[in-house]
Amino acid sequence: MDLAKAPAVQTGAPAPRTGAPADGYRPSERRLAHEAYRRSRARRSALIATASTLATAAVLYLLVVNSPGWEVTRRTFFNLDYARQALPEVLKGLRLNLELMLGCGALILVFGLLLAVLRTLRGPVFLPVRLLATAYVDFFLGLPMIICLLVMITGVPALRLTGVTTDPLLLGGAALVLTYSAYVSEVFRSGIESVHPSQRAAARSLGLTNAQAMRYVVLPQAVRRVVPPLLNNLVSLQKDTGLVSIGGAIDAVYAAKIIAARSFNFTPYLVAGLVFIVLTIPLTRFADWLTTRMNRRQLQGGAV
Repeated sequence: MDLAKAPAVQTGAPAPRTGAPADGYRPSERRLAHEAYRRSRARRSALIATASTLATAAVLYLLVVNSPGWEVTRRTFFNLDYARQALPEVLKGLRLNLELMLGCGALILVFGLLLAVLRTLRGPVFLPVRLLATAYVDFFLGLPMIICLLVMITGVPALRLTGVTTDPLLLGGAALVLTYSAYVSEVFRSGIESVHPSQRAAARSLGLTNAQAMRYVVLPQAVRRVVPPLLNNLVSLQKDTGLVSIGGAIDAVYAAKIIAARSFNFTPYLVAGLVFIVLTIPLTRFADWLTTRMNRRQLQGGAV
């Protein structure tokens, strides 16, 4: 039989229609109408939000510029000449703030994690360790940051200890580490306690010791869960590095203070504040995005 003249074999499945989806699915008219309605509501909400935002900004602007003391305020806080003069000095001092944030941030993470682990140790033999770690955290959680800085910067040099630095920058950094380690340890401890006890029990049943279970099972899960609040603490640390200026370290804040004292104009303070805001906003938005992403993955049943 000539295969070229053989009739085509019918498979029984109709050929797909031209222009139809490959899987044959077509949304119903009701669904199309619902999606169109949702798009129209989204556009309407966006327009209303934009209009209300612009209206609020316009009202605030008119309220400020029409206030009786606006001219004096504008010359004192919004002088472009002093802003251009202060910006290079503020940026030069900002380098010190960034070095403090990176150096102190690394030490805070290590020390805070150590405190959290010490507070979660089990067994009566570790009671003194738990009590000491708890007392440390309670003390520095209640002690105001400014007092800790003043005590470290002015009190430590007064002791005249051999081999102990009197550099206000190092002492101020030590005060930041001491205070923020207490906050970060609580964040780590909440992450450790959020891991279900069955995880530790399963690790122990596989032959892991308590230390191995903590290192390989509990801590990896706990650290992933507390990344967003840790980023928020990093944002706060970045702002609080400006407090070391009370010891005389010339950072961005102290550089603005020098120019303001020389010119009797407070625009440099505003410049320093805007520089910190520009640095803080990306970190804050990244922390928000990461928090939303992790919450969405948890709701979908994915890995944290």
